[in-house]
Amino acid sequence: MNKLKMVAIGSGLLALGFVGGSLANAQIDKLFKGAAVIAIVDKNGRDIDKFVNQVTGNKNDDPAYITKTVPILTVGKGAFAGAAQVQGPVQLVDKVKAVAQLEGQTRLGVQIRVRGLVPIDNRSVDDPAKLSRVLGVGITGTVEIKL
Repeated sequence: MNKLKMVAIGSGLLALGFVGGSLANAQIDKLFKGAAVIAIVDKNGRDIDKFVNQVTGNKNDDPAYITKTVPILTVGKGAFAGAAQVQGPVQLVDKVKAVAQLEGQTRLGVQIRVRGLVPIDNRSVDDPAKLSRVLGVGITGTVEIKL
């Protein structure tokens, strides 16, 4: 093989390594940030919840109903999307471990996009058909955490 072909092949492999490495780094970065935000919500959820209540003016006067802040997970991707405050009867809110974010779009004369938020009792969101919903609990706020 002549030197020109070897240089061309070597350059191509080097470029492929940089592109592949960049994509891998982007995925690792997303995973790291997702894990970091989940850890922040797990550790500081009560304080975040109090802040959401302060911002929304939610007094939580009825002891039978509570609020709680949990991570939002994107269905099908398992990616972290933020946090949400849920509210409802104590025994139901205690079951909520995360909020699943479902997205879809269609065209009905105009483009329509839907983002649904569903309280769930685990953190497994790989299969939308197998979501374990917690019925009777509502979403009262969403939280963005800047890293």
